[in-house]
Amino acid sequence: MKNEINNQIKKFIEDWAEQNKEEFHELTDFLWENPELGLEEYNAFEKITHILKKHGFSIETGTGGMPTAFVATYGSQGPVVGINVEYDCLPGLSQHKDVPYPSPVIEGAPAQGCGHNVLCGAAVMGGVALRYAIEKFNLKATVKMLGSPYEEASVGKPMIGREGVYKTVDFILDWHPWNYNRADYDACNSVFVLKFHFKGKTCHGAMPWLGGRSALDAGMLFAHALEMLREHIEPNGPEAAHTINYTFSDVGAAFANIVPDKTSVQLYGRFKNMEISADALRRITLCAEGIAMATETQVSREMITYTHNKIPNKPLAEVVHNNFKHYGTPEFTEEEQNFVKEMQKYMEMEPVGLDTTLKDCGPSETIICDTSEFSWNAPYATFWVTMGPAGGWHNWMITACAGNSIGKKTLDKAVLIMSASAIDVFLDPSILDAAKADWKERMAGREYQCLLPEDHLPPLGINSAEMDKYFPNRKRSVG
Repeated sequence: MKNEINNQIKKFIEDWAEQNKEEFHELTDFLWENPELGLEEYNAFEKITHILKKHGFSIETGTGGMPTAFVATYGSQGPVVGINVEYDCLPGLSQHKDVPYPSPVIEGAPAQGCGHNVLCGAAVMGGVALRYAIEKFNLKATVKMLGSPYEEASVGKPMIGREGVYKTVDFILDWHPWNYNRADYDACNSVFVLKFHFKGKTCHGAMPWLGGRSALDAGMLFAHALEMLREHIEPNGPEAAHTINYTFSDVGAAFANIVPDKTSVQLYGRFKNMEISADALRRITLCAEGIAMATETQVSREMITYTHNKIPNKPLAEVVHNNFKHYGTPEFTEEEQNFVKEMQKYMEMEPVGLDTTLKDCGPSETIICDTSEFSWNAPYATFWVTMGPAGGWHNWMITACAGNSIGKKTLDKAVLIMSASAIDVFLDPSILDAAKADWKERMAGREYQCLLPEDHLPPLGINSAEMDKYFPNRKRSVG
């Protein structure tokens, strides 16, 4: 009887999704045509929350002090599923969706080069589909849509997690467009993103010994120290390697005959567990402080974000994998495959087209993402569906695929896999019991604590100048 009800509900969702997909395809196109960088997602926020309100969700906004964050809820009883919703884009990846070689819509402009427009469309559609299934079949279940800004810098979810939002769900489902099809119990690294600001004293370049203290010298020495420090950090990888990346975000005076009085270095660090991560951050900070002392400059540290490593969940991942096997991978036309092959030829890659195989379910390591904050609060599973070619992601090829028919086919498949997985958990309490037991064992008595300082504020406006440069008439606030 349980299997019969399960099949009836899934059939209802399949039919509903086919009949209503245009609304969510249009949302996906809207996000592609109106790309917004992190914490500037005002159009996306308005569009997404309007759709969810229309379909009966109650909306809480401004979560974590971020105007473009939201939690949308339908239901008030039974197990609670959280569904991840992301909608920010990337800088510099503008690309026409129907051209198999670099062809920016606006030269240098931001674009959906990670496919978050497709991720969002599928997440919202899946949540709304579940809402109607709950109503029609009188299910004791609740859906929470977790609207998370600025994923690309891992900013949004720590801020939301600090408010305890993720503790209010029983399990969390997520997905991401990618270059392969896989649902498994993967781990990912912790990441910290921060800036070190060196402050010195200006002086004429012809007489730098007369009171000058070069902040740029300090920054360059700091970079050298980071290069040397790499050797002394425990390795990991290759799919989740321990890495330190840095760049000079400000080098001070533009004229060489002025000793620079300011220099800022932005830094990303990625490590497999919190012990290695915290130790690396400690040593990096010591490098900066020691160099400031040696150069008689001053240094301050600005934390942008800090996330945990991801906690895998085998029982929940297996449910998702089984539904992936049932629904299969996206079926792309010969024309769609040829389009991707032309891109691959341009990039001097083997023209193999899009991967349509399904990988086995097992343990793995994947790239960093702030969704790891979910996993420290509740059982969490994600899956990956082919939408673009391999080649580093975050590039013009992904922007193109995210905007054309390839992205829509990926979206449609993700909706069914995600919705069906939630239904399985709703109807079978033993799945959630197993998932929670697995989560408890892996947590080993640890409890979630946001890694950001209590007085840390989201970096609102960090991308506003970049957005204004390319989209001067854009929406600039919520409401």
